[in-house]
Amino acid sequence: MSYAPRIAPLVNIPARKVEAVIELLESGATIPFIARYRKEATGELDEVQIADIQDAWKKMQELDKRREVILQSIQEQGKLTPELKTAIERAATMTELEDLYLPYRPKRKTRASMAIEKGLEPLAKRIFSQTDNSGLEGLAKRFITDLVPTVEDALQGARDIIAEWVSEDLKARDKIRRHFARGAEIASRLVKGKEEEGAKYRDYFEWSEPLAKCPSHRLLAMRRGEEEGFLRVSIAPEEEMAVNDLDKIFVTGYGESANEVRKAVKDSYKRLLAPSIETEFRGTSKEKADTEAIRVFAENLRQLLLSAPLGEKRVMGVDPGFRTGCKVVCLDSNGNLLKYTAIFLHNPFEAQAETEQLVEKYAIEAISVGNGTAGRETMDFLRKINFRTPVEIFQVNEAGASIYSASEVAREEFPKEDLTVRGAVSIGRRLMDPLAELVKIDPKSIGVGQYQHDVNQTQLKDGLDRTVESCVNAVGINLNTASKHLLTYVSGLGPVLAKNIVEFRAENGAFTKRTDLKKVPRLGDKAFEQCAGFLRIREAKNPLDNTAVHPERYALLEEMATDLGCKVVDLVHDKEKRASIDLKKYVRGDVGLPTLKDILKEIEKPGLDPRGAAKSFEFANVRSLDDLHPGMILPGIVTNITNFGAFVDIGVKDSGLVHVSQLSDKFVRDPMEVVSLGQQVTVRVVEVDYTRKRVALSMKGM
Repeated sequence: MSYAPRIAPLVNIPARKVEAVIELLESGATIPFIARYRKEATGELDEVQIADIQDAWKKMQELDKRREVILQSIQEQGKLTPELKTAIERAATMTELEDLYLPYRPKRKTRASMAIEKGLEPLAKRIFSQTDNSGLEGLAKRFITDLVPTVEDALQGARDIIAEWVSEDLKARDKIRRHFARGAEIASRLVKGKEEEGAKYRDYFEWSEPLAKCPSHRLLAMRRGEEEGFLRVSIAPEEEMAVNDLDKIFVTGYGESANEVRKAVKDSYKRLLAPSIETEFRGTSKEKADTEAIRVFAENLRQLLLSAPLGEKRVMGVDPGFRTGCKVVCLDSNGNLLKYTAIFLHNPFEAQAETEQLVEKYAIEAISVGNGTAGRETMDFLRKINFRTPVEIFQVNEAGASIYSASEVAREEFPKEDLTVRGAVSIGRRLMDPLAELVKIDPKSIGVGQYQHDVNQTQLKDGLDRTVESCVNAVGINLNTASKHLLTYVSGLGPVLAKNIVEFRAENGAFTKRTDLKKVPRLGDKAFEQCAGFLRIREAKNPLDNTAVHPERYALLEEMATDLGCKVVDLVHDKEKRASIDLKKYVRGDVGLPTLKDILKEIEKPGLDPRGAAKSFEFANVRSLDDLHPGMILPGIVTNITNFGAFVDIGVKDSGLVHVSQLSDKFVRDPMEVVSLGQQVTVRVVEVDYTRKRVALSMKGM
């Protein structure tokens, strides 16, 4: 049975396109490859749409696996009726499936199961039928035994059984779900005696709001406070209305039996149904919050990875410091380490002389300074030096550099160097090519997310890995300089083939054409198909090898060139010849206008990096919170973006927050519509909270 008709309405994409994507995924195609090179098959779906289809497809497969397990379990119990089997086979969601299974799920001992063991189920059935309007005490007396010594014990046992029936009823569960969906409030309260320890959560000591309106960052903050033992969090609708609705379903008679059922219904709601559905809504609300937090994190990561590179220039990397000095490395244009030393700012004459000597000796073209402790002072020191040749000075975010320096990747790259050298190298390389360097670091350590330790870690890893893969393939990778770690993220490769490529390159020299990839051990036709278009070879004999044109389309370009009486290289360099191509003439089979337009677009700019060029930045003369006052206009750099606003580094230790309401003179729903990571902005200081070390900023009117 095809999944496409079931997935199509979930992702709002026609079933035929969904079917095409699933077929491609089943054949081993990656999301970047499908989005870039199979536009005709999918109707030009983008990476986000393809990823949505893949996620829905996986969930459908998980649902079907669970369906099989449930059918087998009920079958083994001998309770699988044709009607129940049909209902299970038609269940469209995991919740619906689990509701159907609930009465048959193996349970630990419950109050109801113990009452049934005492022989009280017949009494429960009589009461639940609500046909005995008198003589209930006499009826209950028939069930008195050594295990059930009193009438009240018998009635309580019967109510326990009825309460469980109510809690497992599909209509009841659906009714309470609707109450939660429409009117559930999320509330948090301080745990008594935790005022001082939990001070950072004081905004949530007495907090409540509709669950449906609770933003992801607030929900995750409350949950973190609960897990740390400072808050108690609850999710619940108005109890009386919910119980009244249940009564309408189950209380169908009058008299003593109806009263017993009414008691059982209330007990069922408070003890079984409400906690069960609350757990469900805790889970679904957490999933939504996780998804949103991961989306924001992934978009921040995307913007960081796609930051403009300086390019292949000789760079000095500086890891600033006071007591232990500034760790300085000189790198060649490929990022190879040439020299390591340390300079001390408290001895400026000696430090300046050594810096000037290093810049001249290694022909340094740019200096990259980390933004940690002593970063501002180091920038000031370097900007005062009059170098003999032009040297650009940049400050880069060093978040995660220490993580990299202690990692296996760093040890493999620099087995003989210590942590300080590796950290300075990372700072230098981040300027040259942020993408190539940052892929070596666990994204959670880069410092552009919020609540990354609170969200589903598997989902987070999948989302961030997908983002890294998307960025790597969007930019295109230099096959002859890319590290093993960078190659790992190229479509169709992975750790083993990436390692094989690097080893093959070391043994045989630089690749001169893309087809040489087929000589790499274990890199077969399928892997070549998936990776070739995303790998670039500078100075290749065939200029197409330095573009995103896939080798499978080389023959098509050669045909175009032949028709025009020229060579492919002429098409690359001659705008008029490209303009004279009638694309409709080459539409055939699996090649349509989208692919043909992409091909022409690529040969217009072979080897062009889509990320732009790095720009230097200089802070105003402010160093600490004491230098700030409301009304100041300052330059800053966006360092993190959340749903509630953007954090901006203005040159003091703590980044300021531009709340979403202060980002623009117009209404802003999503901060990412207005700002991007690394963007240079102008802000106004609104408020300085010295106690909490917080700075409120505004971009209105800027």
